[in-house]
Amino acid sequence: MKVEKNKIVFAAVILCVVLFIVGYAMMALGGDEEPSIDINQIPVPELGEEQEQYKTKLEALDAIKEERQTNAPSIYDEGFLDSTGVYDPDLMEKKKMRIIDSIYNEGRIDYSEGTYRNPKTGKVALGNTKRDTASTSKKVDDKDPSIEVKELGLEHQLFFASDPMEQPLEMNGTTNAQILVRVDGTQTVRQHYRLRMRLLEDVMINGTVIPRNTAIYGFVRFKPNRAIIAINSIEHSPVRLAAYDFQDGSEGIYIENSFRAEARQEVVGDAIDDINIGGVPQVRSIKSLFQRDNRQVKVTVMDNYQLILKVLKGQ
Repeated sequence: MKVEKNKIVFAAVILCVVLFIVGYAMMALGGDEEPSIDINQIPVPELGEEQEQYKTKLEALDAIKEERQTNAPSIYDEGFLDSTGVYDPDLMEKKKMRIIDSIYNEGRIDYSEGTYRNPKTGKVALGNTKRDTASTSKKVDDKDPSIEVKELGLEHQLFFASDPMEQPLEMNGTTNAQILVRVDGTQTVRQHYRLRMRLLEDVMINGTVIPRNTAIYGFVRFKPNRAIIAINSIEHSPVRLAAYDFQDGSEGIYIENSFRAEARQEVVGDAIDDINIGGVPQVRSIKSLFQRDNRQVKVTVMDNYQLILKVLKGQ
């Protein structure tokens, strides 16, 4: 019985080895065969997923997924990145020091003395500068660096604590002789339309200081190649001011137009007012025609156009 059991085990092992060799040979030899294409049948790739069908266009649009761009957050604060994109933790301090140094280089304000520096006092004769070069260089070399740092720190503190006084307003009587204004926004005006302007500086009018950027309104009338502007009130105070062109110095704003008929209209209109003859209805029609043409004329004044207001005689 023992001999037969050993034979059976040996035969089973040999059978397993033979089956393994046959299976491996089939796998190895069968994989080298190139796939052949049938001439009468074109191969079609298999679809992994079928395309979804929609009943309406709205459902198809709703099914579209938005592609969101994802940007990785920066590990540095963008406020500390310079123009080249390099991170600098002391960038804000450097900018502040650069601004302060530029103000010091101008040399217009002496914060330690609390006064303005006079640039003329800095001018010295060339001969004196040549003589004093050696002495000044020695003084600079002998100066302690720690004292310079303290002086610089003191100047910085005085700079931030300074409160310069405003210069007093120059007056000529009770009203300034010339008042600079600008047109507030591009405006299209016609006869007797209102033009909005703003002051470019503080002015004195009738003994009252009118601050800068105060709105001023003037009324427009036309002359040949000129738009005349009259100002009758500022801040509810009656005045008599006329606007002069800042470029050519003449009264009104320069405009290019064929305005001879409109200029003659005023004279003819005044003459027709004195005519009152019965049975002549055409005179009224002619007058209304002139008035209608005058109302149709319009002028566009550009934004920030500068004018000079001057006091009329008798003000």
